[in-house]
Amino acid sequence: MKIAPKSHTKKPDYSQLSHAELMSLLLQKDSVLAQRDAYIERLEEIIRLQKVQRFAAKSEKQPFQISLFDEAELEGAIDDLIDDIPEDALTPELAQTKKTRQRQRGFSASLNRIRREICLSDDERAGAAKTFFTKVKEELEFIPAQLNVIEIWQEKAVFELPYGDQVVAANRPTHPLGKCVATTSLLAYIITSKYADGLPLYRLDGMLARLGHEVGRNNMANWIIRLDEVFKPLINLMREQQNQSHYIQADETRIQVLKETGKTAQSDKWMWVTRGGPPDKPSVLFEYDPTRAGHVPTRLLKGFRGVLQVDGYSGYGQVCRDLGIARIGCWDHARRKFVDAARGAAPQKGKSHKAKPSKADVAISKIRALYAIESKIGKLSEKEKYTVRQELALPVLQDLKTWLETNHPKVPKDSLTFKAIQYALNQWESLIGYCDHGFIHISNALAENAIRPFAVGRRNGLFADSTRGANASATCYSLIETAKANGLEPSSYLQYLLDHIADANTLDKLEALLPWNRPKADCVVLGVDTVTLTIQ
Repeated sequence: MKIAPKSHTKKPDYSQLSHAELMSLLLQKDSVLAQRDAYIERLEEIIRLQKVQRFAAKSEKQPFQISLFDEAELEGAIDDLIDDIPEDALTPELAQTKKTRQRQRGFSASLNRIRREICLSDDERAGAAKTFFTKVKEELEFIPAQLNVIEIWQEKAVFELPYGDQVVAANRPTHPLGKCVATTSLLAYIITSKYADGLPLYRLDGMLARLGHEVGRNNMANWIIRLDEVFKPLINLMREQQNQSHYIQADETRIQVLKETGKTAQSDKWMWVTRGGPPDKPSVLFEYDPTRAGHVPTRLLKGFRGVLQVDGYSGYGQVCRDLGIARIGCWDHARRKFVDAARGAAPQKGKSHKAKPSKADVAISKIRALYAIESKIGKLSEKEKYTVRQELALPVLQDLKTWLETNHPKVPKDSLTFKAIQYALNQWESLIGYCDHGFIHISNALAENAIRPFAVGRRNGLFADSTRGANASATCYSLIETAKANGLEPSSYLQYLLDHIADANTLDKLEALLPWNRPKADCVVLGVDTVTLTIQ
């Protein structure tokens, strides 16, 4: 066996080079090594962040976020501003915050209560002057689900008339899907389980099969798609009312749709969400679109003339230009970039409490001061919020901007900290815009919270087979999240809606089905039963 000779790279001959040429060559090599080390450092930073995002806790809390600003002093300044407000000018919410809140104990008041009396026997009660009951314990009971077959019998009357017999039948209740074997309660349960609890239909089918009957995932999917057309007029009405408000939050996230014309199953499609409306009539609306282009929010926000709060995605610039609306930024997105930078930073040697905080940690602490202000003024009126933000938040923002501009050239380019600072400075005018209003939040967290159940379902393997399925999913998410935003239990609201929407043939009847037009008692049945348990 022959062994191939080793290849030898001819070494350059430096003996003929002058001192200046050698120094120039060394400087070039030092520059190449420095670039390589910087590139390796950036890769290591990204790898550390990926490990943290995959394996570590999802909380954005950082070890230095408490100690880098005087929270007690800031809270004291907020309390002083509140104390300066005259008593007759206090809102009921603010007056309530000044009182000591009693700790709530026991179970929720929305639960049914069943009184079970444990009685004495006749022999034990004999000769007693009187008897009385004392409550000794409260227990939480679970009633397992069950499937029943509802047999619908229609009464008919036969009238003998001179020209022949006439049959009169009792009016049958209308069903939103016409001929359908599923009751409205079963339909509401399927929708809630899939879109509120993130259960895929095949799991739900197995659960129902254990209760005595296999419904079939194809049947359930078909019912959901057919209900999309039933619910669409109500969704359109919600969209019209939402776009008449003065404040909307928007966000978007990816969705997998297997059969989309002109796109592969693996390509990105998008679920858009908008949250807005008056404070007492909030609505959360989802909309599927295969693209992330700027014309999508322009279509969704047609007729809107208020303030739009979004992240830094450039696609929202088109709707602001086309419709002439104001754009406000989201501090959650800006803060999250610094959190990623802090997580990706190289670990400090020594004990954590002695380690020096990174620049990302300092930025997070300064941003946290803004959130500390917001947490104290949550119950204030719009005018009071505006006053506090002008007096306390603006100085914090100015200090933060000065820090960002000072440290921007001091961090390596392409590092996560550099990108976080760059994002904050590029979005600065929109990020500070919330201080100009009292009704705007510091972030679009409400829209992100509304989209979270969708993200949970996506992690559980939920996807849409077709465009019709994606549109139906958007409708179901809209109804569930809007019900939750209005303080209604989603399953009971959906059943109420399914019980009445087939008869909503006028605009007035349709408006009556909106969540904010329904008393909570109509959607969550309350009651107390008494059961006597006799122990001999």
